[in-house]
Order: sequence, then structure tokens, then C-alpha cells
Amino acid sequence: MTKSLFPGFDGLMTLSRREGVDVRPTLLRVLTDLYVQTSTHSDDEQRQFVELATRLIDQVDDATRAAVKARLAVYPQTPVPILQKLGLVATQEGRRVPLAREIPAPPRAPAPARVPTEAEQRMAANLAMQPKEAAEIHDMFFRAGASERALILHNLAQTPLKAAPRIPTVRAKRAIQILEMAAIAGDIESFTFELGDSLILPSRVAAQIVDDAGGEALAVAARALDMPSPVFQRILLFFKPEIGTSVNAVYRLSRLYDRLAERSALVMLAAWRGSTLAVTRAKYQSSLHDGERQRARAGASQTRPGVQPGSSPAVRTGTNPSDR
Repeated sequence: MTKSLFPGFDGLMTLSRREGVDVRPTLLRVLTDLYVQTSTHSDDEQRQFVELATRLIDQVDDATRAAVKARLAVYPQTPVPILQKLGLVATQEGRRVPLAREIPAPPRAPAPARVPTEAEQRMAANLAMQPKEAAEIHDMFFRAGASERALILHNLAQTPLKAAPRIPTVRAKRAIQILEMAAIAGDIESFTFELGDSLILPSRVAAQIVDDAGGEALAVAARALDMPSPVFQRILLFFKPEIGTSVNAVYRLSRLYDRLAERSALVMLAAWRGSTLAVTRAKYQSSLHDGERQRARAGASQTRPGVQPGSSPAVRTGTNPSDR
């Protein structure tokens, strides 16, 4: 089971002990979710789940442990060693105890609203992004490599260009839930549609973000929605298998996401939106220019008189000189 789902599990466990993002809470949640999705398991699958989950339960925070306990408490095939580890001990041999209700995770304290500085307000009010600039930023980002993209995003935090407004909190939370479910289900079409709809992006740009092999574009989109870091990591593991199976790729994108400024993501979002307008203008400007040239040529041929205005053309009626 774990080999097919987590080929890089041991490497991720080693990585989690190094300085940087701690992926153990995410791994325990994902491992639990996968286990409870199936009603029956083989002895080997059960043994591997017990080994891995037992190691992780002692290494995660209380909120993660409580969430996992709630999931396994209502699952009828939870192994007895895990029940004992979580305090759900059977009263008799072969009999489960009445299961506890789900233990809610402690509510997150709302982050204090950051008041923009006077300089930020002045720059945002005066330097709206033009379609040409948006198209250049869009193209430059998608042509760049991983290190260059990180530098671009870092510089966008300091740019005077106007950022896109924040996505409303209620809409963003709904989008995050839908995106996570679509990612776990591997539903690319629903994931792409919801990403474009929530960020107000055309389907072409949303598909480009989803198909981006590096994953940085997806990190920017997630940051624009203020997606929690564990949710973004789960999406990487499920929705991007070419990234989720690489220890270095998960580590790199997780660190990039945690360091990515909200303003950088919103400026890039504004560029993605503006680039569409630039493409549309270029498309219609070419056809309008051709039409204007054709009308100009037709008008020129129609306004060339054969004689000067006010004069009458000479009419020849024969060869007699007197008639000329």
C-alpha cells in the first residue's frame, strides 16, 4: 500500500527532520485518509499502516493527532494497536469500545489585518498594470526556470505595479475545499474550472497554471486564495504525482510557498488577468488594421477624378477638324 502511494515516504521522513517545512502532519493525515477510504485491508496493508501511523502519531502536533483520532474512531477496521495508541482501548478481547465523538480541532485565531503603508497605498493607486506589461510578466514567468521564477516572485513584492484585490474570504474557503477534493479524486477538469472561476481567470490561463510542470504557478494561485500550507502539500502529493514522488520537489515548493508573499501572488494574478486583455487586443487590432487598409485603398480608387472639377470633357464626334 505505502509503496504505491508513498514511494518517497522514507525520504520525506528524513527530510522532515532537516531545517524547513515539517511534512509529518500532512503525511499522517493523508495516510489516514487513504486507509479509511477502503472497507477491507490485507494483513500486509494493515501491518504497514500500523508501523507508519504509530511512528507519526508521536511526532505530530495535538491538532493533527485529534483530527486523525476522530477519523479512526468512527472507522470499523481501525487496528487495535492504533486504537490503544490513540486512547481508544477495547474493553474486551475482540470488542471495540463505544467510539468517541469527533474531537474538533482548536479554532485558528484570525490573523490581525495588516494595514498597508502610505507608500504601498500611493503606489497601488497610481501605477495600474497595463495589458502589455501584464503580458510581458506572464510570458517571462512561464518561460523562466525554477530559480528564475523564485527571483521574479521575490521582486514582484517590491514592484510598484498594482496588485489584484484579495479574493473574498468566503469564496476563497469554498474554493480551497473544492480544489482539495478534486485533487484527491484526480479530477483535472473540475480542478481547472474551479481554479479559473475562483481567481476570475479565463480557461486558457487556468489550464496553463494546472499543466505547468514546475509547480510554481500552482503555488502562486494557491497563495492568492490564502490556502493553508498543509492543504497545498496534499494537493502536491495527490494532484501532481511527478512532484509528489520527488522529495526535493516537495521540499522546494513547500519552502517557496511558505516564503511567498501575498502581494507577489496578487501582482502575478493581476498579470494573468491583464495578459488575456493584451492577447484579445492584439487579435482584433490585426483584423481592424487590415480592414482599415482595405477601406483606404477602396476610397482612394473611388476619389480619383478623370478631369478637374468644373471642366467638361471634350467629346469627339468625327474626324472633321471643325468638330474637334
